[in-house]
Amino acid sequence: MSAVYAAEDADFRGPLDVTKAATAVLDADGTVVGWGPAASALLGYPPHEAVGRPIGSFIDDHPGDAAATATPLPGTAHARRQVLRMRHRDGHVVRVATTSLPLSHTGTGPARLLSLAEADETERWEALQSMLRGLVDQSPIGLAIYGTDLRVVWTNRALYLEMGTTQYAGLGPDEMVADGEVLSEGYPATLEEIMRRVIVTGEPVIELHYSGRPPSDLEHDHVWSCSYYRLQDAHGTTLGVCEESVDITDRYLAQQRLDLLVRAGGRVGTSLDMTRTAQELSTVAVPQFADGITVDLIDVVLEGEQPPPGTATARRLVRVWEGPAGPAATDDGPRTAPDTGTAPDTGIGTATDTGTGARTSTGARTGPPGRTTPPEPVVHPPDSLQARCLADRRPVLEGPTRTDSGVHSRLAVPLCTEVSPLGVVTFSRDSHPDPFEAADLLVAEELVARAAVSMDNARRFTREHTAALTLQRSLLPRYLPRLTGVDVAHRYLPADSRAGVGGDWYDVIALSGTRVGLVVGDVVGHGVRAAATMGRIRTSVRALARLDLPPDELLARLDEVITQDAHEQAAVQAEIDDAAFGVTCLYAVYDPVTGRCSMARAGHPLPSVVDPVTGAVTHPDLPAGPPLGLGGLPFESGEFTLPEGSVIALFTDGLVQGRDRDRDAELAALHSVLAEHDRPLDDLCDRIVATLLPGPVDDDAALLLVRTRTLDSHEVAAWDLADDPEVVGRARSLATGQVGAWGLDGDLSFTTELVVSELVTNAIRYASGPIQLRLIRDRTLICEVSDTGHTSPHLRRAGSEDEGGRGLFLVAQMTQQWGTRYTATGKTIWAEQPIPL
Repeated sequence: MSAVYAAEDADFRGPLDVTKAATAVLDADGTVVGWGPAASALLGYPPHEAVGRPIGSFIDDHPGDAAATATPLPGTAHARRQVLRMRHRDGHVVRVATTSLPLSHTGTGPARLLSLAEADETERWEALQSMLRGLVDQSPIGLAIYGTDLRVVWTNRALYLEMGTTQYAGLGPDEMVADGEVLSEGYPATLEEIMRRVIVTGEPVIELHYSGRPPSDLEHDHVWSCSYYRLQDAHGTTLGVCEESVDITDRYLAQQRLDLLVRAGGRVGTSLDMTRTAQELSTVAVPQFADGITVDLIDVVLEGEQPPPGTATARRLVRVWEGPAGPAATDDGPRTAPDTGTAPDTGIGTATDTGTGARTSTGARTGPPGRTTPPEPVVHPPDSLQARCLADRRPVLEGPTRTDSGVHSRLAVPLCTEVSPLGVVTFSRDSHPDPFEAADLLVAEELVARAAVSMDNARRFTREHTAALTLQRSLLPRYLPRLTGVDVAHRYLPADSRAGVGGDWYDVIALSGTRVGLVVGDVVGHGVRAAATMGRIRTSVRALARLDLPPDELLARLDEVITQDAHEQAAVQAEIDDAAFGVTCLYAVYDPVTGRCSMARAGHPLPSVVDPVTGAVTHPDLPAGPPLGLGGLPFESGEFTLPEGSVIALFTDGLVQGRDRDRDAELAALHSVLAEHDRPLDDLCDRIVATLLPGPVDDDAALLLVRTRTLDSHEVAAWDLADDPEVVGRARSLATGQVGAWGLDGDLSFTTELVVSELVTNAIRYASGPIQLRLIRDRTLICEVSDTGHTSPHLRRAGSEDEGGRGLFLVAQMTQQWGTRYTATGKTIWAEQPIPL
């Protein structure tokens, strides 16, 4: 049966009504004695052909169709409807609905009146009537009809069952429920205004959300979806307004809970701070879901550790949040609050996000201010809902307890990862009309689960940050060597907790001949990766410095190492991802014997040098050089003399530049402090840090201050020797004499004589040109032999029958250390011996 819709002028009389139907009059035997015009039109037989025939002769006797052979039985006492297959005069079959009404009970005269109509039309009409009866008696949709004065004139059974009363006649739309409120935006504030607009414009209103308390349940708010349309008669005259309403409270609350979870997804976990995350959870949950909330974490979680499974109840809990709401926030975006690690005791805010503003059973409209307190231990008795919640790792519900002020209900939900619990979140309802129920339990679990992910991320960050800081500090020198040639002081300021750990470093390296290597560098970025890269590069610098390479060559070698590592990485993963790219470094070598300083830099800031006499602060004229990792670009060294007492300030760019800081102004401030160069270096470091970095920093900063010294001429003795084997004896004599003059007789005299003999002999045998012998008395006794050769000697173990090859082996065994360094004119072989105290 195809769907049809009633026309505006629909006739509510049925097709079988005697005023509309085709009619035939039958006698007691079922013979047609009367045949109306409508019957002729329906079946095609004129009256003279129909009258006198049995009614059964018009029925099609199609086999298998019970309706085809059904014949109205004569003498039926009550009207009943049948569907018959009747043969049209032209031969086709017509489905006909019939009813039979008795006309006489005496047995004489006409017996029945037979009404006939097309079966399809009759079935459509009956379906329409069934629908109308259903709307009145069985439909779950509440129906009300208002007159043009917007007063109730009729309601259906559904509305009566829902409201529990029929006393609506004459009431206006806003008088049917208590505390009614239009929830949908963009509509007038009252239903009467809305319905008046429908009457005037004729435009229907569909699915308007409206809340209120019906007479059948005055303690709880309900939400309805309402639709309104204008009623008119066949002539277009307005009769009133029809209202359809469906109670959608459960669906509305489910949507509210879903909206709550959506907001939680965007607003909980905006920072890697556990207290802030707890605060954001409270801001989302209060007041829509709960009146109050507390967040307790296991103590080791705040330190970045993960509690072992099964030990939660034995651990101390620390309360990181207690209150009904977080700092002020709006619906325009995530809540914002100062990130201070631990929220201050004065943090106050009021929640303004109440969803749609409806007074539903999931929360009040507003909540009192929330407060965050410094984390402090809390003790929950073993039988408390928090302790039971952590022990079972399941939500625990307490209450409800009804009082004059409302319903008291509490719900504890474990804050868990897949491995172990992190703490417990407790929701409370104290002024709410409804306690927590099963649907609320699911929402609470989902809210806490999302917070747990953010909490665990914050815990992991805390652990990583602590590990990175520990790693970085372990990679930095724990102490700097005490050297004769320089006095040093240093400071390192890691970035604050927001920026994380960086890769700045400094170093002081003792080189041969009392020379000193000075290093300062900066790895771009923060975190463990930057710290690990810094450690790798610092180790490489120290290894290359031990080769006594000049600064420009050391940077070139370091650049080759980084570039080669990057190419090997790219070969296996198709792209270069090395934190060493963009690293800046400055390397300097200071010689306290000559007072000369050689320096080269790879994209690093120039050092500041203070003249010990005038106090003037200058920057050495030194080519910049490219940052490390670019490969193939040259580095250049600059060399200059530093008077004794000069102060060199080597630093990373975090000291003099940053967010909202002018580099030139910061350098000027640095120079003003360095002008007081006579102060102890530690005092200068403190004054520099206090002046340039008075607060938290957004980038690491390293500072290395160096005050130069020169060795007294009496501590150095040097002799030029001819390229002749006969000078070996003279060299031994000169060396032992000088050792004696320094008061270092005894074993040192013998060892020095042996070392000088072997080194001078090797220089004469394997090199050419002039030879220089130099002794330096410092913290050790240093013996150096320089020649014009560029071939480095190698230590080997001579065989029992070999006539030579034992010299360097003896030198290595009898001295503290030895090595070779290359110069512009050749090489120098040196050996150090400890001086007895």
